[in-house]
Amino acid sequence: MPAIHRRPRWALAESQSTPEAAFEGRRALLKGLGVVAGAAVLPPSGRAQDGGDAAARTAGLYPASRNAAYTIDRPLTPEEVSSAYNNFYEFGSHKQIARAAQALATHPWDIAIDGLVEKPLTIGFEDLVRKMPLEERLYRHRCVEAWSMTVPWTGFPLSALLAFAKPTSAARYVRFETFNDPGVAGGQKQVWYPWPYVEGVTMEEAANDLAFLVTGAYSKPLAKQFGAPLRLALPWKYGFKSIKSIRRITFTDEQPVSFWEEIAAGEYGFWANVNPEVPHPRWSQAEERVLHTGETVPTQLFNGYGPEVAALYAGREDEALYR
Repeated sequence: MPAIHRRPRWALAESQSTPEAAFEGRRALLKGLGVVAGAAVLPPSGRAQDGGDAAARTAGLYPASRNAAYTIDRPLTPEEVSSAYNNFYEFGSHKQIARAAQALATHPWDIAIDGLVEKPLTIGFEDLVRKMPLEERLYRHRCVEAWSMTVPWTGFPLSALLAFAKPTSAARYVRFETFNDPGVAGGQKQVWYPWPYVEGVTMEEAANDLAFLVTGAYSKPLAKQFGAPLRLALPWKYGFKSIKSIRRITFTDEQPVSFWEEIAAGEYGFWANVNPEVPHPRWSQAEERVLHTGETVPTQLFNGYGPEVAALYAGREDEALYR
């Protein structure tokens, strides 16, 4: 008997997201531009990507086919808006870090996969990305600061990385770690922060269909201010869980202590699931400001992805799931 595929509850018709003709027209233009289409968004200075960076070296992989099962219920945030409003504390605590982030060299970029796996290894980003099934997904992104955006991410399911890494049965968590180079990233000179940035999820969260490792956005390789060359996207959680510029992926039986949890455990916890009814200690989470339009809209439980992820937290109701 053939398997029955049920369309996810949150998946809308393509006509309800970005108009297909407009997006495909843009795809055709980018493809015609060749390597230019693979360059990251230029910083305000207009300085182009270094030819040795991952963006130029992987440009031929984009645009990837869009997975129609992952759509959104509001317009996409324009690239010129989302690429100029970024949290990336390695380069500063303000949002306008796009220019500074261009100093990050993304080739060579080795990623260590270690811990409770069959065979620890280190693999170059360009080798890893070519082993993975790239696709585009439209995702909502909700920041703990109560603003939101919508982005067409390109990448591969985190579950594909799990299959590649072959964790042992003892692994309960996945710990992610970014780079540490204060000579390049000025924010890392602030020694009161626990560099490098660390995040973690449970194995069950990592295996969920929504968990996504991002290599590109807006039909081309990932711009540096977005967290090139490899970042995480967990659309049901607050954005600080979506670690940027990943250097190490460790499978472990100990719950990782994340960057913000270490700094302020009373405000930021391990779970960080979106809930409009649970305020941050210093502000409400009931509403969010949509980038570009500036409108204020009600926040949705699990950022609207509840039916897909709520079961992950059954039996944990007494834990701090929403900070």
